[in-house]
Amino acid sequence: MQPSPHTLRGAETNFYAEAVEQTFGVDMLGQRVSIVAKPVEYTWNYGDGTSLGPQTAAGGPLPQDRWGEKTLTSHVYAQTGDFPVVLTTHFQGTYSVNGGPALPIPGQGQFSSPPQTISVWRSITRNYADTCLQNPQGQGCPGVAPPP
Repeated sequence: MQPSPHTLRGAETNFYAEAVEQTFGVDMLGQRVSIVAKPVEYTWNYGDGTSLGPQTAAGGPLPQDRWGEKTLTSHVYAQTGDFPVVLTTHFQGTYSVNGGPALPIPGQGQFSSPPQTISVWRSITRNYADTCLQNPQGQGCPGVAPPP
């Protein structure tokens, strides 16, 4: 998630997956079985009741100076709070027995990540005419209560 672990309400938050092809080998009934699982689709549950996918785009990281840009996997939160984001990766696989040809595994396997919490905050901008040295009782100065 970018930015993380905090983002702003109303701003684009970039999400991306770093899923890679997985290879497994097991012995079954005296036979060596090799399994290859390749990520093919991604479904994002953003934790606020919205989701995206399944789609083939895994997204990718952005340089910090580009945070806030819309991406294929970004999301804009309308409310503040803590949200559990879950990524479900869809895999397609093949298997081979004793080094034989790769055969397709029917269907897809779906695996969900543990929830990652993102905290959505709001920001308030105020302009002031004086510095705290010029007006020590001005809003935003130490010891002065913020406006309601």
